Amino acid sequence: MKKIMILSGAGLSAESGISTFRDSDGLWEGYDVMKVCSTQGWIEDRAYVTSFYNERRATIADKEPNHAHKVLANLEKKYRGRVMHLTQNVDNLLEKAGAKEVIHLHGTLTDLRCEACTQTFHVGYAPQTGNEVCPHCGNKRVRHNVVMFGEAAPEYVHIQQAIKECSLFISIGTSGAVIDVIPIAKAFKHSIIIDPKRQKTVSMYDPKTYIDEYFEHFIQKKAGEAMEDMMAIVDGFMEG
Repeated sequence: MKKIMILSGAGLSAESGISTFRDSDGLWEGYDVMKVCSTQGWIEDRAYVTSFYNERRATIADKEPNHAHKVLANLEKKYRGRVMHLTQNVDNLLEKAGAKEVIHLHGTLTDLRCEACTQTFHVGYAPQTGNEVCPHCGNKRVRHNVVMFGEAAPEYVHIQQAIKECSLFISIGTSGAVIDVIPIAKAFKHSIIIDPKRQKTVSMYDPKTYIDEYFEHFIQKKAGEAMEDMMAIVDGFMEG
């Protein structure tokens, strides 16, 4: 049975007004990324990091899924049980669009995580005040549910699982800077990359200059603009 592996990144949600991870100067919305997105920053100033994630949580409250989110949600419905969607995004726009089986590799803004039992619980868009209690174990020491630099990302186990189970790989809106998509693309005979610009490879050992050269199909468009082209390829593959 043919199955699809999707790996999405910030480019998927950019058209909904959600800022991409960071600019070239290492800042995200005016914050030093390493002070708010690393374990060291968390150790040094929990309150500062918590305020950052409170702001991020609030900014997605009024954001709506764009055309790409909706198409991907419908793709999941059309090929139920045959799509493994792994996203690096911590927003909930895929779920707002109707997707049910999304794996968030880097966590979710709308949840908090207990530091004792590691279970998560939903808080929506509300700020973390410091008075939260884990509903699973009663512990009061809870934190944002977003993976930081310097700690493990347990959901990454699904990447290898998807590579083993799927026969078509789709990369959407990710530069490959956090998760290298080249080794994944090499594992597939059939693959699609969607990106409005060509991304150069970062390794001097890569024989090709651009990441898209490792893919079967390159759709050089924004995510929302690429969906019809993508679906034509997907349907031809799945139904062929």
